[in-house]
Amino acid sequence: MTGLKDKRLFLLDMDGTIYLDDRLFDGTAEFLAHVQAIGGRAMYLTNNSSKSVESYVDKLSRMDLRAAPEDFLTSVNATVLYLRQKNHRKIYAFGTASFQQQLRQGGLPVTDILAEDIDCLCMGFDTELTFQKLEDACILLNRGVEYVATNPDWVCPTWYGSVPDCGSVAEMLYRATGRRPRFIGKPEPDMVELAVKETDFTKEQTILLGDRLYTDIKSGVRAGVDTVLVLSGEATLKDLAASDVKPTYVMKDIREFLNNLTE
Repeated sequence: MTGLKDKRLFLLDMDGTIYLDDRLFDGTAEFLAHVQAIGGRAMYLTNNSSKSVESYVDKLSRMDLRAAPEDFLTSVNATVLYLRQKNHRKIYAFGTASFQQQLRQGGLPVTDILAEDIDCLCMGFDTELTFQKLEDACILLNRGVEYVATNPDWVCPTWYGSVPDCGSVAEMLYRATGRRPRFIGKPEPDMVELAVKETDFTKEQTILLGDRLYTDIKSGVRAGVDTVLVLSGEATLKDLAASDVKPTYVMKDIREFLNNLTE
């Protein structure tokens, strides 16, 4: 795997790729030290819209990993850029309080109260989900407002298994209203393209690591960069065999990836 030694921009999914809940995976700290030693750059790309960038910086700090806000690109970043072009009167933010705050900080006219002048429903991964939000969403979707969601992930991994993510709630709303959202985050290539644009590296020097074929790996493929599927999170070899999305490399975990970089 000599081509790996030429990589300098490493785009990392987080949940299931470098940690699970509050457990840092073996090899992550050494990998990040290696990236720094070769003059490379690690950037974190996540579809999880329930947390702010600052909360991710704090989380990595608790794991003894240094990171700055500019090292992160989230599906909320991409969603804000998309919605800024639309000039909506008022956007119903279906998500956590942190999600709503991030949209407001992005300059968007956000509310969490049902009103007549709402012309867009924007949904994220909601760990504070209530039936009231589901009911409000159904009312708005039946009115015909624009419908945007941060990410299509079916589940979010935890230490005890998985919980429903944004894609699962979107499917529930589809069953109720017949409408599906325009998803913004991975597997769309936007976040990868933004990361490459913000650095001095080329796509040939870039590689993306993730544990999901239908979001992480697909976004890298669509953006034209090499990808690594790690088997430390959601995807299995059985999933890979059944998928039409194929990564450049398949590895057990980030430790195996580091070993291939340094051998």
